[in-house]
Amino acid sequence: MQIPCLVSVTLRDREQIMKKIIIFLILILLTTSSLFAQLTVSGILDSTVSFNAGAGDSQDFSFGIEEFANIRFQSRIRDNATISGAVNLIAAAGSYAAAAQAQALHGGDSPLAVTSYIAGDNFIAAIELERLHFRLRGEHLDFDGGLMRLPFGYGQVWGSSDFLNPRNPLKPDARPRGILVASLTWYPIDELKLLAFFSAPRNVFLSDGSGSLAGLSLDRHWEKVSVQALYSYQMPSDNFSYGVHRAGLSVKADIEVGLFVDALYTYNYGAGTEWDGLSFSIGADYSFFDGNLIVLAEYLYNGETSSTAFGYGGNFLNNHYLSASFTLRFNDFTNMSLGLISCFDDISFTTVIGFNHELFQGATLMLTAQVPLDRDLFTGDGNRGELGPINPMYNIGSYFNFTARVRLRF
Repeated sequence: MQIPCLVSVTLRDREQIMKKIIIFLILILLTTSSLFAQLTVSGILDSTVSFNAGAGDSQDFSFGIEEFANIRFQSRIRDNATISGAVNLIAAAGSYAAAAQAQALHGGDSPLAVTSYIAGDNFIAAIELERLHFRLRGEHLDFDGGLMRLPFGYGQVWGSSDFLNPRNPLKPDARPRGILVASLTWYPIDELKLLAFFSAPRNVFLSDGSGSLAGLSLDRHWEKVSVQALYSYQMPSDNFSYGVHRAGLSVKADIEVGLFVDALYTYNYGAGTEWDGLSFSIGADYSFFDGNLIVLAEYLYNGETSSTAFGYGGNFLNNHYLSASFTLRFNDFTNMSLGLISCFDDISFTTVIGFNHELFQGATLMLTAQVPLDRDLFTGDGNRGELGPINPMYNIGSYFNFTARVRLRF
């Protein structure tokens, strides 16, 4: 079976392509350096190996190897403008290459969800533009535009208000994908921000403006409390013939315990929205023993047509979820975490165990294990859970997944 959107080339062709890419990147850097006085380049390089015990129709055992680099650059034009961007470089084999095939077919939030790969002798490779945007600065007014992320809400796990860049706590390493957006930010007084934004439609081939999205947000900060209000309107399109309204409120308070609430209501007349348009989360975090033990818990109510619901921009099928995690710092270089993501509706769980150790400055060893659990795993009664080993929608999944990663920062 051929990988969709995968271009097979000869060794000589690959060499020519790589030479052109390298020359192109060098020309960009040289041109940028000559035009702008300040150019900074930074990024990360992840070398990852994963092992997976498959469930359902998945392979009984699989492993994958991936090299992933996120290279970021920024140039300043005097003190009034900034140009920023990021490029992902990817080489993958094994289960990561298989995931790339699935992502090419179905899309998703993985770094491998790009449109085209070059086939090597024992790997596939890709280059993806992740961010490319600019900022024009004024005394109290900023204008941003381009391919970028526009985050909303103070939720730490579920991201009810973050509907433009939805997150998935089961994939904490996935970088939120950017969108084409323009925004105007006004700072009338200190600690108060007013934001107006306009986004291109999700269907990139619509050229009549249908599906486009416009909105407003307000952020107000006090010494211990922050509040964000949000409203957006999505223009009518084929799938949403009456348009979609979204209104949200997010609050965080830093008192003895860190508290946060994040809520977004999505009204879609065509879907007959009632209370099922609400996505609401509430959580708290607290540190013990001088910050060496950090506890975080966050509950989510996920309405069937809300921002976090599957098929409406989110990832979840049921209504009630809870995430709880404990992070223990042994010293300044080593920490260990234990997390549990649970669904109350079908009694299913995913346990996440992590270990991080700083090898030296700029280099970190990261070990992660995920263990999905549900009632069917213990009783065999067929009651598969959303967060259990076998996905009830696709009959594929995992009994155990282990990832070892070395991350270098530069």
